Amino acid sequence: MSPAKRLRARMTQTSLVHIMAAHSPLSAILAEEAGFDGLWASGFELSALYGLPDMSLISMTQHLDMLRAIAGRTTLSIVADIDTGYGNAINVIHAIGEYERAGASAVVIEDKTFPKVTSLVASGRQELLRIEEFKGKIAAAVTTRRDPDFLVIARTEALIAGLGETEALQRAQAYVDAGADMILIHSKKKDPSEIESFSRAWTGSVPLAIVPNAYPELNAERVKALGNIRMTIYGNYGIRAAATGLQETFRRIIADGGVQNVHKDILPVEEIFRLQRMDEIKSAESRFLC
Repeated sequence: MSPAKRLRARMTQTSLVHIMAAHSPLSAILAEEAGFDGLWASGFELSALYGLPDMSLISMTQHLDMLRAIAGRTTLSIVADIDTGYGNAINVIHAIGEYERAGASAVVIEDKTFPKVTSLVASGRQELLRIEEFKGKIAAAVTTRRDPDFLVIARTEALIAGLGETEALQRAQAYVDAGADMILIHSKKKDPSEIESFSRAWTGSVPLAIVPNAYPELNAERVKALGNIRMTIYGNYGIRAAATGLQETFRRIIADGGVQNVHKDILPVEEIFRLQRMDEIKSAESRFLC
């Protein structure tokens, strides 16, 4: 069974899959060990890893390099965040082939103009494509995929752009008409009211995906009660957790004048060896090196 087919099967079996953002093979390994259903190859997290804002500054090549590295170290299905598809429908055709070959099981394409600005930044430029133009991108992606189980997820930013629920519903249905397998609906409100309202109003034939970064109280129990959301993506928690740990540790070392206190509160180096599969390498070394 392909990873894409496994992802579809998992959604059917559990009714809701939990997808954790990853920005490196190590973060992917940790997400798999924690029990997540899949990984979000996050553009935001990769941008942050480079110390850059999420504004289409990271190239497709850089993102693909990360995805290939992750795919080589995990068995989880990978949902690739490809922003606006790197250009028009022709660019999308190229991107879909590259992402399938790199090991993705799904892509999420958003209906913003290129270059995009990350959704949750205050007063950010949030410009949307014409519906017909974005439908062309979705149709191009669906037509191009080789594996019929590969998911093409259309993300509408209508709520992010302040265009309201009616516009969001209209766009979502148009994207389904173009062939989208799922709709990702996003909001920057600090509570889940917009998402819950959209979910209740949605009568389309495909399920929904959400990214509850701004409204964390929308937990699995509440999501399942809505009935038509099948995927929750934890879109920036990996990089935020990593930055939290780095900030706290680095500041303590400076404040303490050394590592004499902090060393006992962080993972031992033996745990890093385990995550690196050091024992496998040592075993191979003893077997094959003379």
